[in-house]
Amino acid sequence: MALSACAPADPAVGINDPWEASNRNTHRLNKAIDRALLRPAGRGYVKVLPQPVVTGVRNVSNNFATPAMVVNNTLQGNIEGAVASTARFALNSTIGLVGLIDVATAMGIPEHDTDFGETLHVWGVREGGYVELPLLGPSTQRDAAGRVVDLFTNPLGHVLPKPEKYIGTAAGIAKRIGDRGRYSQTVDSVLYDSADSYTQGRVTYLQNRRYELNGDAAVADPYDDPYAATGDPYDDPYLQ
Repeated sequence: MALSACAPADPAVGINDPWEASNRNTHRLNKAIDRALLRPAGRGYVKVLPQPVVTGVRNVSNNFATPAMVVNNTLQGNIEGAVASTARFALNSTIGLVGLIDVATAMGIPEHDTDFGETLHVWGVREGGYVELPLLGPSTQRDAAGRVVDLFTNPLGHVLPKPEKYIGTAAGIAKRIGDRGRYSQTVDSVLYDSADSYTQGRVTYLQNRRYELNGDAAVADPYDDPYAATGDPYDDPYLQ
């Protein structure tokens, strides 16, 4: 939180990447790990396991993460989200068999997905610089701090005995592998088909995250052609 609060003011539109050199080194490491492990594991996961099993594991992971959403919604002053998340957890943990079946969604109770990074945003902590984390991928100073706090905000980690307390962690890892296979085409297009996978991943992450938090996805990348949309001002219109 301190690092994020002391970071330079965020540009209204644009990218703040003061550690690009080290970020690119981390990106190369993450890309190598993805090529060697995550991509083949993800493809095999969704290919071998039946779709109901993949969906069930994803539902269990989401259910075990719901108490942390209750905490963060409460910290954000979103009482409606906290109540809805509590109801979802109660229904899915009982009728939904520990979350295997998403009963709450079927009953029309929406998910209010959130994290401590969003809580910091609501509290006024600035985005800070862009960072790429080992294994976890794109982030910002604020969201990186939020990830650390999220390790401790889930009440289940403090009340469940061993080994039950590790079910959520195992389901979360399986969900991540499954998502890699599920969105393989999209992820591959960013990592392996783009001219600069680091720049593309950075822009994609910041657009999505800013839209989640602000409803504003505008990101001006410094490598974009400034005349791509409007045309070169030095072009002679009579030669068109």
